[in-house]
Amino acid sequence: MSAPATMRAAGAPNWALAELLAGFAVLPFDSGVRVQGLTIDSRRTRPGDLFLACRGLASHGLVHVEEALERGASAIAAEPDADWGEAELGRLAGEFAVPVIPVANLGKRAAEIAARFFGHPEAGLEIFAVTGTAGKTCVSHYCAQALAADGGLRGLRCGVIGSLGNGFVDGSVPMSSAVTDPVGFQAELARLAEAGADAIALEASSHALDQRRVGAVRPSHALFTNLSRDHLDYHGDMAAYAAAKRRLFRLPGLRWAVLNDDDPVSESMAAVLADDVRLALYGLGEVSPERDCDLRVWGRHVRACSDGLELEVETKMADGGSESGLLAAGLIGRAQARNLLAVLALLLSRGETLQDALARLRSVRGLPGRMERFGGGDRPLVVVDHAHAPDALEQALAEVRSHCRGQLLVVFGCGGGRDAGKRPLMGEIAERLADVLILTDDNPRREHGEQIVEQILAGLARPDDAIVERQRALAIRAALARAGRDDAVLVAGKGDETIQDMGELRVRFSDRAQVVQALGEWEGRA
Repeated sequence: MSAPATMRAAGAPNWALAELLAGFAVLPFDSGVRVQGLTIDSRRTRPGDLFLACRGLASHGLVHVEEALERGASAIAAEPDADWGEAELGRLAGEFAVPVIPVANLGKRAAEIAARFFGHPEAGLEIFAVTGTAGKTCVSHYCAQALAADGGLRGLRCGVIGSLGNGFVDGSVPMSSAVTDPVGFQAELARLAEAGADAIALEASSHALDQRRVGAVRPSHALFTNLSRDHLDYHGDMAAYAAAKRRLFRLPGLRWAVLNDDDPVSESMAAVLADDVRLALYGLGEVSPERDCDLRVWGRHVRACSDGLELEVETKMADGGSESGLLAAGLIGRAQARNLLAVLALLLSRGETLQDALARLRSVRGLPGRMERFGGGDRPLVVVDHAHAPDALEQALAEVRSHCRGQLLVVFGCGGGRDAGKRPLMGEIAERLADVLILTDDNPRREHGEQIVEQILAGLARPDDAIVERQRALAIRAALARAGRDDAVLVAGKGDETIQDMGELRVRFSDRAQVVQALGEWEGRA
């Protein structure tokens, strides 16, 4: 897990306050204050830190200024607003006897300040940024795995920064916890650069883009996977959600945009590209009407195999050159096939030959809790996936169905304190695509689990046919108890999570561990 120490790069930067904030603010006098660390979280402040007090969605960082000072902050950079004008900031400076420097739009500029503090670690890195509703984690990890594999071009030591943590996929640098602010993000870039990274595969979530956590990044490649309903509790509507994603494709320094040609939202991403950005399109099935692009990659005839999937791929360059080949990997389903096509397009855009790129992709392995396979053979196939949005659940069910010779059972719930509108939609999808539906708790947080279940049931045509077992471990066992060796079970929603959040009570819980135990019990009964 990361610790506050990660806010300080190797080599212990030590900036003069005036130099660090030059161009961001005008200091009324040279205070002589030195800045040894940065923090945007008062709870992580250490002696010598500059505390960045930004205006937040719920409150202003200045609400927590006393805690930051008690922990040793040497200065405060503060974002003025209607409640905290320059006069009020001057009063704070007199009260606490430390510099309080007004910085306009600090929330948007914190990433730039952090990049300067850590010595612009992105300057020496090739950065591949991935955005979309589903697939970001898989694509970023497959990208890192493929780039590190032996191939025609030299392998890259590619780190990952995303929802599963930050580090190297080979485990040579331990994965730290996910970052939630621009200071932590720049600190992780610096840590991985210091550890020898040549490149970074970055998950660029809509939250990170909207909150400018990655605002100082200059990606060489930006990849778009898809857009479907999610996070509307934050963005409000799909238009705002899509607009947040589009920010990635306007970042300076971008050389290639890699877009999913099967998703119509890609057209709006392509529309904001600068004239010098090259375009790669990828997709499954028949090729869409020709759009101008520099590279087109498409796959056909996805086949479920005993050890994964395979599909035929064709490529076409703007100069008319084309190639074809067979893409094979130990993964499940069309969504994973599309994720692999995204990575293939990226590899080809970097100058890799098709055959070398396909060889790299054969080395790709699945991720914990992302369409992760258990059982199979003489036992029921069980797949654990993170799907917690309607489109993701629909895709996961369709993918597991393609590997299922008998009945398909699904175990899922919906998280509390999140978009309630998707609950009946997910219920309708599960009823339509699965043979047996078992509803359970996901992470109810501070919401009543019964209410969540009732909202899921509202989307069902036959709610009395659904099995409700709110204890998740028992729900997984109930599914395996009903499954035969030709059947398949999808356990959806939590993926690789190891905690179940029930509001005031947070308990250790792993779908993956429960599935392993339940399969052992199934074998004991068989």
